[in-house]
Amino acid sequence: MTAQHEPFGTTDEGQTVVRSKLTNQSGNHISVMNWGASLLEVVTPDRDGNRVNVNAVYDSLDRYLKPHPGFGSSIGRFCNRIALGRFTIDEVDYQVTVNHGKHCLHGGKTNWSRVFWQTIQQSDDSITYQYVSPDGDEGFPGEVVATASYRWSDDNVLTITYTATTTKPTHVNLTNHSYWNLTGMGAGSVRDHVALIHANQFLEVDDALIPTGSLSEVSSTPLDFQHPATFGQSIDQLFATKGYDHCYVVAGFSEENAGQLRPAALVEDPKSGRTLEIETTQPGMQLYTGNHLGRNERSAGLGSHDAFCLETQHYPDAPNHAHFPSTLLRPGQTMREVTTHRFGIV
Repeated sequence: MTAQHEPFGTTDEGQTVVRSKLTNQSGNHISVMNWGASLLEVVTPDRDGNRVNVNAVYDSLDRYLKPHPGFGSSIGRFCNRIALGRFTIDEVDYQVTVNHGKHCLHGGKTNWSRVFWQTIQQSDDSITYQYVSPDGDEGFPGEVVATASYRWSDDNVLTITYTATTTKPTHVNLTNHSYWNLTGMGAGSVRDHVALIHANQFLEVDDALIPTGSLSEVSSTPLDFQHPATFGQSIDQLFATKGYDHCYVVAGFSEENAGQLRPAALVEDPKSGRTLEIETTQPGMQLYTGNHLGRNERSAGLGSHDAFCLETQHYPDAPNHAHFPSTLLRPGQTMREVTTHRFGIV
């Protein structure tokens, strides 16, 4: 393994953003940066040995400093949605930033994808970033110290680990928001990608994609990937969301085995032969097929269904559903969640 570090640009506050490239013994690499603790590139070979980047990325830092779809970023303090931006902890009511209609999405107006993270550890195969979110950040209680760690292996496994501690009881839900196209970025639609998702249930939601609290069976619905199927097979049946934007209940999670990796998904691109296999400690995974990418500068030229996200996470609106796996973090506790991405060839 080798690591290279170079300046990627400067923030409006004068902070130097560093791009780090980790290359394994096969010549395949990832690149990451400390703005938004973001994953930039994942460059892997196809069945003929041709290497391309399979993760949505901008060419320069400037575009990351503006609002963007979350390309490769670490999303917090709470990814996905909180209904009306409200929750109660220990009989105290909290109102956090409402930034998506009546609701809070991805932690508020300025989420952790658009902040500067400190580099606290780096080696030839890994790098760890840290962000200190102040008490009251976007309305959330407690000072939270979070870390995001990226590790790249010689067998093309990308491991992302998130940790968090807090000074007051608060809710934390972290995910990486990478957009994948296993043919290569800019190669067009992912409708022909074949997916297997290890979930027989998904979260029922209302018209604003807020969970109702009920879990529904995927069988006999367009969300059924219990057996391999293309994204395109049923995507046009999802009129309300214009494609997939649903949280799956990853099979096998329990409070007893919390912290253990479990299979979540396997995606194959028939064109290139590339595969992506995901395992996670998280209870849920949001499948999003880039339904609102506008084929413009903001989307790096990508259009609707030109990429897919598999965001491992706790359930959206968990603070308001006591029977959901809890996102409540208290002083003295450490939240730790791990997701692995294994890139292969068939």
